[in-house]
Amino acid sequence: MKFEIIKQNLLSKLRDLDARLIYHNIQHTLDVLNQAERIAAEEKIADKKELYLLKLAALYHDSGFLKKYEGHEEVSCKIFLEDAASFGLTEMEKNLVERLIMATKISSKPKTILEKILRDADLDYLGRNDFSTIACLLKKELMSYKFIATNKDWNIRQLAFLETHKYYTKSSILTREPVKQQYLQTLTQ
Repeated sequence: MKFEIIKQNLLSKLRDLDARLIYHNIQHTLDVLNQAERIAAEEKIADKKELYLLKLAALYHDSGFLKKYEGHEEVSCKIFLEDAASFGLTEMEKNLVERLIMATKISSKPKTILEKILRDADLDYLGRNDFSTIACLLKKELMSYKFIATNKDWNIRQLAFLETHKYYTKSSILTREPVKQQYLQTLTQ
């Protein structure tokens, strides 16, 4: 099945996301897809099949939010596997996409270059000029789900996250890490 058809079908489903998901929404999915393609090019990934599978994983990585917030990665894998029945993928290819999706889980440690690319794409904004705007959306989303209650809670959580976050690909370390460090410095001052 052609990627554009798969993409349009999934985006159609994502229109049903909870309205409180103002960070984990269609725009985030499309951003992660774009960043994954960009990083893959910078990391010189040329194999068309690998790129296709990476794009599928980027597209599906947060689809689990359709059903639940915490643990959504596992649900994203299930949604992918349900849809993938018509994609003509081998079991090995499906397993690879599942591993890529699971590499976006904060507690995971990406091992392969494709896992590293998707993980960096998912949190690419941490080292971009639109960091503050996107972080504000995440803060509002977390507040609406009662994961945090106050700005102080957010600041503590954000600082701890930025201090422990790391980029994995050479290109993200080179281009995003310096900007992220600037934001981290402003939070610690």
